[in-house]
Amino acid sequence: MEKGAHNSVEHYRWNEKKERIDIDFYFNKDSFTGKIKKIPQKGWIHNEKTNAHWKVRPFWPLKFDYLVIDLAEDYSWTVIGVPSQKWVWIMSDNWKMDDEQLNMIIARLNKMGYSTKDVNRVPQKW
Repeated sequence: MEKGAHNSVEHYRWNEKKERIDIDFYFNKDSFTGKIKKIPQKGWIHNEKTNAHWKVRPFWPLKFDYLVIDLAEDYSWTVIGVPSQKWVWIMSDNWKMDDEQLNMIIARLNKMGYSTKDVNRVPQKW
């Protein structure tokens, strides 16, 4: 779904009425000036004790595990993984995350057993 993504953004909003997280995910396809592709999603907190295990549905009937596996104390970045450790996403509120911080996060992921050899930065230019 994310192949060719540029300027990716995800917004999360708690939907009180439906008791879920509404997720707006969008990006420019294949270039900074490419067509905007939107993939709205719905999320539910699966483990209410930790709030770190969600179920996310990009489209019906699929529902995927979404694990908050690392998080900055100030919530400036988070890392999302899946139980198989096949996929991992590093998300930041700063599109210019510096290499030092990114490398620190990647080192933490490696200690957790996640493979980071295929981690790629999504091109961002705002």
